[in-house]
Amino acid sequence: MADDGKLGRLSFEWARAHMPVFVLAEKYIQRKELGKRFFKNTYAAMCLHVSRETAVLVDSLHSLGMEINLVAANPLSTQDNIASFLRERGVEVSAKGSESSEEYYASIEVAAKSSPEFIVDDGGELHVAYSRLSLKSCKGGTDETTSGTLRLRAMDSERKLSYPVIPVNEAETKHIFDNKYGSGQSALDGLLRATGLLIAGKCVVISGYGWVGRGVAERTRGLGARVIVTEVDGVKALEAHMDGYEVLPMDEASIRGDVFLTCTGQLEVLRREHFERMKDGAILGNMGHFDREIDVVTLKKMGRRVEQVRKNVTKIEIDTEKSLYLLCDGRVVNLVAAGGHPPEVMQLSFANQLLSIYYLLEHEKELRRERPKLLQFPKELDALVTNFALEGFQLKIDRLSQRQKNYTKSY
Repeated sequence: MADDGKLGRLSFEWARAHMPVFVLAEKYIQRKELGKRFFKNTYAAMCLHVSRETAVLVDSLHSLGMEINLVAANPLSTQDNIASFLRERGVEVSAKGSESSEEYYASIEVAAKSSPEFIVDDGGELHVAYSRLSLKSCKGGTDETTSGTLRLRAMDSERKLSYPVIPVNEAETKHIFDNKYGSGQSALDGLLRATGLLIAGKCVVISGYGWVGRGVAERTRGLGARVIVTEVDGVKALEAHMDGYEVLPMDEASIRGDVFLTCTGQLEVLRREHFERMKDGAILGNMGHFDREIDVVTLKKMGRRVEQVRKNVTKIEIDTEKSLYLLCDGRVVNLVAAGGHPPEVMQLSFANQLLSIYYLLEHEKELRRERPKLLQFPKELDALVTNFALEGFQLKIDRLSQRQKNYTKSY
């Protein structure tokens, strides 16, 4: 355990050293906190991937005085050495690597019942669990995923939210960089670590052409793959076509793909009729938050023999002439088979998280007077993170002259 904690500390320090944008946001909050002590003794339940980058956010909040119960946002994504490091720092962590689905949901349920004052979520699971209870403790929350924002929007439309929530995923400095560039690199990292196979020359089918799908398609093509995109949104399909990808319905793409990566946030994107059409040796992986995009239950039922042939690779033998290979049991491949997004993009996401939590604390009284709802992401926070990012990446840009500013307002 001590060795785990040391490895976790070294991993944490490596991540923090590559997150100067987050450090700038942290210093900004520290200056604003002087004399206010909003964070002091405030209790937050957090449902996040327990990774080295997450540790930077959690340790910062804990250092500001926030009491935290951290649970995993995915049963297989917890880095045990990071969990050990955070426990040594005084954070309550109810997560472990390779925990069962039952343990995963039980931890979320316990966190929801612990009367948190704030909920920081990644996928909406903790928000949903809390909403089923009759507690009135929560003052505000955040969520940083597309999947979680969709669930929160549905809850908001049914008046199921009892506290204001900021959808961090809607920050431009989050979804463009985290979802596109982070997912693009980490998806390929997970695919390569799991399989060890050559990508060049293979036909890779990307389901969904949102920000995640765009990033994964771009990086996959960069490694020499022939990329097919499947979509249900006509505009996104047109965009993929204009970007130079072949666009097909899954019924047709399933016959041709060597590798399938789902990036939709939807359920049963790959299902029985697609499995039946796939060629021998096809590889199936998921980049969506939940393990529902590939119909894993049906796939395994179709197999006359199911066995793990490599770490994070399960072989499903359909018949004597065809076997399919499932990555990470259908869970998110970049976090299970690899280390998740690089710290250089997560620093923007977690700067947004940190600023959003402070925004909720600072505006608690005025927000309490309004109907609890899913808020719009505050534009001033996006502007702050943009400026921190320009400084952190040592970039300089032009500024409009007063004459140019006047021209934009003229008619």
